Amino acid sequence: MPWNEPGNNNSGNKDPWGGGQKGGGKNSFDPERWLRQWLERLGGRRSSDGNKSGSGGLPTGGIVLAVIVLVVAWLASGFYIVGPGERGVVTRFGAFSGETMPGPHWHLPYPAESVDVVDIDQIRSTQSKSVMLTKDENIVDVDVSAQYRVSNAKRYLFDVRNPDQTLREAMISAIREVVGQSKMDYVVGQGRADIAIRTQQIMQDTLNTYKTGLQVIKVNLQDAQPPEQVQSAFADAIKAREDEVRYRNEAEAYANSVLPQARGQAARITQEAQAYKGQVVARAQGNAARFDELLKEYLKAPKVTRERLYLDTMQSVLSNSSKVLLNASGKGSNSLFYLPLDKLMQGAGAPSSSSSSGVYSSSGGSVSSGGNTVSGDPMQAERLRRDTRTREVR
Repeated sequence: MPWNEPGNNNSGNKDPWGGGQKGGGKNSFDPERWLRQWLERLGGRRSSDGNKSGSGGLPTGGIVLAVIVLVVAWLASGFYIVGPGERGVVTRFGAFSGETMPGPHWHLPYPAESVDVVDIDQIRSTQSKSVMLTKDENIVDVDVSAQYRVSNAKRYLFDVRNPDQTLREAMISAIREVVGQSKMDYVVGQGRADIAIRTQQIMQDTLNTYKTGLQVIKVNLQDAQPPEQVQSAFADAIKAREDEVRYRNEAEAYANSVLPQARGQAARITQEAQAYKGQVVARAQGNAARFDELLKEYLKAPKVTRERLYLDTMQSVLSNSSKVLLNASGKGSNSLFYLPLDKLMQGAGAPSSSSSSGVYSSSGGSVSSGGNTVSGDPMQAERLRRDTRTREVR
């Protein structure tokens, strides 16, 4: 009879998995027995009673293989790859555990750990358009946009609930602050670049204070216009301002073209004045030197020097005169003279001889033209000269 048959009260043949005395008591635990019973239940068998076994369950080896495959698949789900320009943020039961660099990595599978991959090289953008009030109490419609990227993946994921929305609100606050400190002409005119730079600085300071993990790359002031109701008047004001700038540029160009010429003319006139000054001074010095020499000669022979000065003076005066002097006081004064006045006028001031002066006398009279005397009687001409000199002396 089997050792485990019911009704067997043989105390020496106890069930080895039972509570016999050899097994350590009725309540002792046997791991081998427990494992076998667990496998039999999974296989759909009844307890080992020696009569029959279940036939609807899976084989024990297939179940073990399935369990092993599931465990391997679960462990394999922990492998992940971080691409270039990305960062992997590992969380363990929801808390930050570490940050991984580009490349293949492994973490404890879900639900123990999870990974969030953040692209830190991606350029993101946001835009806002709103109506603002300027420093001079004017209304301006401003359209501004910003480009940014993630600089710290941990702060981007954990320190702020919605960092992208936070950046947009910081941009709106910064542009309102800058526009509120500027006048309207400056906002819609030449101050756009400066306003964009100041807005970027304020935005970055705000984001650093909030620890958003974002970096502002560039802020663009795309458009800044007055309200639609006053755009026509404002366009006229802008046109007038542009005309002012154009006229100013034209005036500067004209001044740049005229001033060099004026400076050149002034330099030329200055040089001519200096040359004339030198010429006058030199002439005066020469006249003074000549007068000193003449004075010395006059002191030596006053009469001769006086006569010489008179003759030189008369020659200088009569050589530039167009008058014709006739001496008809001698004998035969009724003689007829032929005077070619046209030639005398042309040759006034030039020395001429009796043959070229064009003055002819049919008697012994004398004719003086241009400071030259033509006479048929030398003695009579000499008397005329002396009479003229006596009258001049008196």
